[in-house]
Amino acid sequence: MSIPLIQIDAFAEVLFEGNPAAVMPLDRWLPDEVLQRLALENNLSETAFLVERVADDAPDSSRPAYDLRWFTPATEVDLCGHATLAASSYLFDDVHPDVDALQFSTRSGWLSVSRSADGLLTMDLPTETPAPVDVDPSIARALGAEVLEAHRATDLIYTVADAETVRALTPDLTFLASLPVRGIAVTAPGDGTEFDFVSRWFGAQAGVPEDPVTGSSHCQLAPLWAQRLGTHEMTARQMSPRGGTVAIRLQGDRVLLSGRCVRYLEGSVTLPL
Repeated sequence: MSIPLIQIDAFAEVLFEGNPAAVMPLDRWLPDEVLQRLALENNLSETAFLVERVADDAPDSSRPAYDLRWFTPATEVDLCGHATLAASSYLFDDVHPDVDALQFSTRSGWLSVSRSADGLLTMDLPTETPAPVDVDPSIARALGAEVLEAHRATDLIYTVADAETVRALTPDLTFLASLPVRGIAVTAPGDGTEFDFVSRWFGAQAGVPEDPVTGSSHCQLAPLWAQRLGTHEMTARQMSPRGGTVAIRLQGDRVLLSGRCVRYLEGSVTLPL
């Protein structure tokens, strides 16, 4: 059995920027164990698997529809922004060059991705508003930074003073992996940069010590920073070593995240099935 494999840098303006994702289109769903092993073998923060479905029961029957699932090297996740962006880039370029919108059935419900004339891709994702929690001193020590406040949604969100503190973090990833939470987002205002806010995301428990650019964390960060900045439109930068830029527009309980993709490689995987 041969499966296409396309590796795409998402939230990237140029090659080797943003977050690389593997995209693997399937004719039918394979056993979960096989999908997990493929994701582990790919050894990227996410592998996106997709299977085309009949669009009649989708929100818009005129648009192509797919079932979409995301796996880290360690587990399946409920939402992944950058791998959705990468999967959409593949579909727009290789399968549906004449359409301007796609829809996906996922563990987070129906998601849509549109493409503008200049190639910018925009995802319509659910938001998650973080709630304030106490700062855990042991986590602050593991991050090696003074934490101003903490919030919790799917991830823990720790706010620090400035962008340079975020950039300079060298956290204890072994300790962070022991926490009963998907990941830790560390964020700060973008004062002194061209961005409204900045962040980094550490997800050692999910098999991703540091994710280069994390769409799902921005679904949580967007409501937090929109309230603080008094705006529903923002530009954020994830300050990982690769780095990536995310354009944000908050619309009620949905958030539009926009970015670009750059294809890195394409090939095929042969399975003894």
